[in-house]
Amino acid sequence: MAQDRRRLGDILVEAGILSKEEIEETVKTKGSKKLGDALREAGLISEEQLLEVLEFQLGIPRVRLAYVPVDTQLTRLVSQEFAERNGLFPLDKNERRLRVAMSDPMDYMALDDLRMATGFEIEPVLASRVEIEKAVETYYNESTSDFTSFSVEQDEPQNPSANQLADDETEAPIIRMVNQTIVAALEKKASDIHLDPQETRFSVRYRIDGRMQTERSISKEHQNAVTARVKIMADLNITETRLPQDGRVKVTLENTPVDLRISTMPTVYGEKIVIRVLDMTEAVKEIDELDFNKRSEKAFRSFVRRPSGMVLITGPTGSGKTTTLYAALHHRNTAEENIITVEDPVEYQMEGINQMQVKPDIGLTFSSGLRAILRQDPDVVMVGEIRDSETAEIAVRASLTGHLVFSTIHTNSAVATIPRLIDMGVEPYLVMSSLSGIVSQRLVRRICPDCRASYTPSETERRSLAKRGMHADELYYGTGCSRCADSGYKGRMAVHEVLTIDDELRRLVLNQSPVSDIHKHLLENDMLYLLDDGFLKAVQGKTTMEEVLRVAAEENDAAEEGSDADGPRG
Repeated sequence: MAQDRRRLGDILVEAGILSKEEIEETVKTKGSKKLGDALREAGLISEEQLLEVLEFQLGIPRVRLAYVPVDTQLTRLVSQEFAERNGLFPLDKNERRLRVAMSDPMDYMALDDLRMATGFEIEPVLASRVEIEKAVETYYNESTSDFTSFSVEQDEPQNPSANQLADDETEAPIIRMVNQTIVAALEKKASDIHLDPQETRFSVRYRIDGRMQTERSISKEHQNAVTARVKIMADLNITETRLPQDGRVKVTLENTPVDLRISTMPTVYGEKIVIRVLDMTEAVKEIDELDFNKRSEKAFRSFVRRPSGMVLITGPTGSGKTTTLYAALHHRNTAEENIITVEDPVEYQMEGINQMQVKPDIGLTFSSGLRAILRQDPDVVMVGEIRDSETAEIAVRASLTGHLVFSTIHTNSAVATIPRLIDMGVEPYLVMSSLSGIVSQRLVRRICPDCRASYTPSETERRSLAKRGMHADELYYGTGCSRCADSGYKGRMAVHEVLTIDDELRRLVLNQSPVSDIHKHLLENDMLYLLDDGFLKAVQGKTTMEEVLRVAAEENDAAEEGSDADGPRG
């Protein structure tokens, strides 16, 4: 195929993006840089604009590398050094044609060198520089990495083929592919790995800092083999594809133990697999590591120290409730106390604490497990979740008979937990007598410390802060860097609201007072809602206003009316 060897500068001028003078001035000062790189660094054009122009003017298709299945054997045909130096990545081949992703398809020297080195006709497609760098890192590391620091701890497999496959690890590319997927997830601090079957591809996605991102796509022909390998690791039935299955496996990376919870689910395009990553080194935190502000931490510690009562943690799935519960149990974990838990599942095993796994298929539910616990002379009881009226009733009565009970419940706010328990059928006087405190929490992304920058708040942000009695001359965000994968965020932190149950609140609830009266009482006692705590952390430069509003705005609408006239809340 004859190539249209036009110059980039001429194309940009013809498209009306830049003037001839801007191109000529950049050419004079660019030195050894490529013209496209020099124009981007000068701020004259963005990479996205450049790709759009090239796609339209040259008729070269744009691809998103994370969604394109890649022939990994081509990493042997094109060296990593050549790919990095020329900003390209080999995708697939068809007869004598090699399809290559390039950020600069007008680098005719690189195209000629690649044609001579491989003997293929080269078909370039467009991809961003960042996508190409990520693909090179992902796929070339897969082909060159050894996994001497990575091991899978398995019980004796019941399936003979599992032994055979495990013994052949150095030779089996599917095993290496799965191992590399897990290792990459651990290195990127992903909380979940999603293997999603689609009609034409098999996607690998990671949840990092609470957000899903597509890592890569695997050829559809490898889907069954990858699925079988993961199921073998978790000792699941590889012949059962019609029903969901759950399993677990322990792996070790550089002497760090990690627990993987594996769940499979049949879909129209095959089995979807989700691997939950539980880092055992970060299993248990101290209370002062939970991101409480000083006032909320003081209240939470007072709940934990009490000899009896009920403390509830509320929030959606993935909001860090288990971490908070385990920190409380760790604080109470001494030789003088008998601590027993009933969980589904037991996420982290804690030394010195008796932990029970729920097994509904044999009748061991939260309610039956809790009944058994109360016959074991406990001092502290932890129920993984209050899901039904029976469990709620037993937990409440246990807290009233001298036990300290910790549990979680799904509600939108701390205040909403009280009517939720009453709706479950527990008498209001029992609810208010048993409750000591309620913690509602959410997780927000933490600003990357390596690229944190300040800016002047917008008028909208100033108004939002003023409604909560706050003011800030500067707010903060992450500009994006290599350490945070250009996201501006690195890690997560919790924002909390801590509700202390006092006599006045008990009176208001038992008298069925309006919700507005309850919020007024809480504000008079300086309770910080989720939005308050989040805004304080945004003003301190720990997170962004955008993150706080994403997780906390809806839950605090009910408190807005009473907060305007109450002055500073911080």
